[in-house]
Amino acid sequence: MPQNSRFGLVLALFGALVLTPDAMFLRWSGMDGFQMLGWRGLCMGVIFTAIWAASSKNHRADIAMLGSGAGLIVIGCQYFNALLFPVGIGGAPVASVLLGIATVPIWAAVLSRVLHGERTSRATWITIGLVTLGIAIAVSDSNEGGHGSASFGALCGLGVALCLALSFATLRHAPRVPLLLAIGVGALLAGSTGWTVTGPDRMTDGAMWAILVTACFILPVSFFSLSQASRFTSAANVSLLLLLETVLGPVWVWLGTGEAPGPLMLAGGALVVGSLALYLLRMTRSDPI
Repeated sequence: MPQNSRFGLVLALFGALVLTPDAMFLRWSGMDGFQMLGWRGLCMGVIFTAIWAASSKNHRADIAMLGSGAGLIVIGCQYFNALLFPVGIGGAPVASVLLGIATVPIWAAVLSRVLHGERTSRATWITIGLVTLGIAIAVSDSNEGGHGSASFGALCGLGVALCLALSFATLRHAPRVPLLLAIGVGALLAGSTGWTVTGPDRMTDGAMWAILVTACFILPVSFFSLSQASRFTSAANVSLLLLLETVLGPVWVWLGTGEAPGPLMLAGGALVVGSLALYLLRMTRSDPI
């Protein structure tokens, strides 16, 4: 394996591991979905726009690119991605949300076919069928831990996955879009929505330390690491390591809060993760690292 590829894998592994306790900290915050959205969007937006402002070589050109079709798509994807995750976590079992998010590589394959005419293999369609079956089994679990509807969580997770996949596909075909600025603007818009819906008087309700850990450390560090990793190793490798969040995220929540997934949730999750792992390993072996 080339040295650069090994570095990319290590960086992706680091980013994925940093991301795994994210949902646990959201539970510890005790906030509702729009409260969490307000803090996560504000902090993420400020951090990434500040990094862009300090590192960009042509601020005027970057701002102009935001008004392009690709720029607006990336901003919109970030807005809905930032919105759906905390709202889903706030109103559903964590495991159901993370199972939906695990479908990012499948959405990416479908969107590449629909938007750019790239061939969709038989293995992709078989995996889509198995993943759909696994999510159906998981959301049928009656043991939802008192945290709302598993179906709602899965829908939010699927929405996040669709937004991520569309953003990835757009950025791949529009490399001039300023990534940090576009994501920063989308995050700020999402954060503004959270503050508006919640109201400033209620934004400090709950455990501020927990939401600030995820908003100021977990999100920026994991996102930067995973984004940088994609420059050194294949997207399939990064996607495979992202499955660690689907596997370890509910474990962290169970250890931290006692919210344990039921047997059907575990069975459906195993089918989803196993199918995606086999699919991504096949992609990795057929494409150079």
